[in-house]
Amino acid sequence: MVGRSTFHVAPGPETFTILSMLQFTTLALRRGTRVLFDNATLQIHPGQKVGVTGANGSGKSSLFALLLGELHADAGSVLVPRDWVIAHVAQETPHDERAAIEYVLDGDAELREVERQIAETDGEKDGERLATLHGRFEVIDGYTARARAGKLLHGLGFTSEDEERAVNAFSGGWRVRLNLARALMCRSSLLLLDEPTNHLDLDAVIWLEGWLRSYSGTLLLISHDRDFLDNVVNHVLHIERIAATLYKGNYSAFEHVRAERLALQQSQYVKQQREIAHMQAFVDRFRAKASKAKQAQSRLKALERMDKIAAAHVDSPFHFNLLQPAKNPRPLLRLEEVAVGYGGTTVLNDVRLTLQPGDRVGLLGPNGAGKSTLIKLLAGQLKVQGGELVSAKDLRVGYFAQHAVEQLRPDGTALEHLQWLDPKAREADLRNWLGGFGFSGDTAFMKTAPFSGGEKSRLALALLAYQRPNLLLLDEPTNHLDLEMRQALATALQEFDGAMVIVSHDRHLLRVATDTLQLVHGGVVAEFDGSLDEYPDWLAAQERDDTPEVSIGQHTAASRKVKKQRDAEKRQLQAPLRKRMQKAERELEALQAAKAQLEQKLSDTSIYESDNKATLQALLAEQASNAQRLEGAELEWLRSCEALEQIQN
Repeated sequence: MVGRSTFHVAPGPETFTILSMLQFTTLALRRGTRVLFDNATLQIHPGQKVGVTGANGSGKSSLFALLLGELHADAGSVLVPRDWVIAHVAQETPHDERAAIEYVLDGDAELREVERQIAETDGEKDGERLATLHGRFEVIDGYTARARAGKLLHGLGFTSEDEERAVNAFSGGWRVRLNLARALMCRSSLLLLDEPTNHLDLDAVIWLEGWLRSYSGTLLLISHDRDFLDNVVNHVLHIERIAATLYKGNYSAFEHVRAERLALQQSQYVKQQREIAHMQAFVDRFRAKASKAKQAQSRLKALERMDKIAAAHVDSPFHFNLLQPAKNPRPLLRLEEVAVGYGGTTVLNDVRLTLQPGDRVGLLGPNGAGKSTLIKLLAGQLKVQGGELVSAKDLRVGYFAQHAVEQLRPDGTALEHLQWLDPKAREADLRNWLGGFGFSGDTAFMKTAPFSGGEKSRLALALLAYQRPNLLLLDEPTNHLDLEMRQALATALQEFDGAMVIVSHDRHLLRVATDTLQLVHGGVVAEFDGSLDEYPDWLAAQERDDTPEVSIGQHTAASRKVKKQRDAEKRQLQAPLRKRMQKAERELEALQAAKAQLEQKLSDTSIYESDNKATLQALLAEQASNAQRLEGAELEWLRSCEALEQIQN
């Protein structure tokens, strides 16, 4: 946590004035020789909650470093009100012997300073100063500070017993949560959060969402979680192509507006390219003729003065499909009255679960309820303590968890990791596969040791998908992945023919990739009858010790059988629609590629010379035909999507 005010000023968010704001004026920032953004001019007002988005390396974290005084602007200025208190999450993992709650309380620097001064003054006879300090202590809610810290810890998944545990007793991920709690403890005017959900489970993400919505200060939030951004921010600051643009609305609104702007930009770009081609053709043809030389020079000057419109680029660097399983036996796995746990302790009991090809299961449940335990059981990493687990002869499990990233060899390249899996494969084929996961060109030959967390996760997913599993077990697969990679993963999972079980705090992934939800709670696993949007209500009911409106595990054997039959019928109806939609998608990609090639040919100035009149007419006719077919393919894709959505609902 970083504060910009002294203890006696320390205004909370309640002291903002309407003139207080973050102000960026013609701001430019570089890292080395690379320009991150240039000429950025914008204002962020008190109380605004701003999502900061952009590709990896675009300058999001550098912007935070600039606000914290760790970097300096290369041009222009950024003005932060002098009385604002800035809080951020420390990157270093804490090493501290003190109790967790004491570490979190340190986040309120003024509270600790007042406590120190009260302790120093208590033995003196200066009653007036002591009364002043106690008055200030009450104003800053010092008497409720420990309770506030306890609520923060509880919301982030810590138990009451954890509050008194030494910081050093927690694992790395839990220490990151302590850093987050410490930042939230600060009564800040400006809160900077960089990927705060990376080490949280869904319950903690939902709690943090609610806390941030009620936060009265100004928030700048870097996140790759669509639902989280949608539910928290009311503005989006997008950094792209060295420009920083502030959009009003949540992330979905930003995507919609940006898509419209890019479509308009691309249309204007194509129109301008045609105009440039015509003018250039005239110049090239008549520059040498005396009667036309003046007109040619006029057009040449017009070309030089013209503000060039850049082509719109929205392509994701990630394009991949999961290799379909060689065999898909039915059922893949069956659990009957299974008990599982660690040593002599049983975590889950009477687990009944059958996984068939095409099953898409999302696991919900409070932190520590046993979601990862169930995943490890399905992966064969835990033995059953009782009951029966029957797996198909041709079962091939693909298990992604934190250890999958840790098992990467730091001395090996991305390509070598794939070659170790398949020594007989052609290098070109392996490089094409890696390219879909963002490892193209020289990056395929880089050692993994300096890879970022996101790069390691992408490589682990590439290795997993290459092995053609028929049962995918994904335990928080989106940690450290950016928005484009998350979307590519969600799309690939939708087309996967095997079964999958997913634990994730990313609700967008759960929403688009799973069909059923299982709730792990109270030592049992049972179907969650509500939707993903109802899960926060169920959590809130648990906190109140009420009987949740959404029931679990209340089905009779007969009703479960009926539901399974209904789900099977639904999958049968969905299968041809999915194939129809995928066919339309492939046709769209081919037609869009053809459209781009035609536009490139039409931008060639030589095509407009009189000798090429026939070729030009043919290209224009082909362009018109392509546009008509593209419109038909888009309509077919939309109809398939709508039909599929109706069946799913």
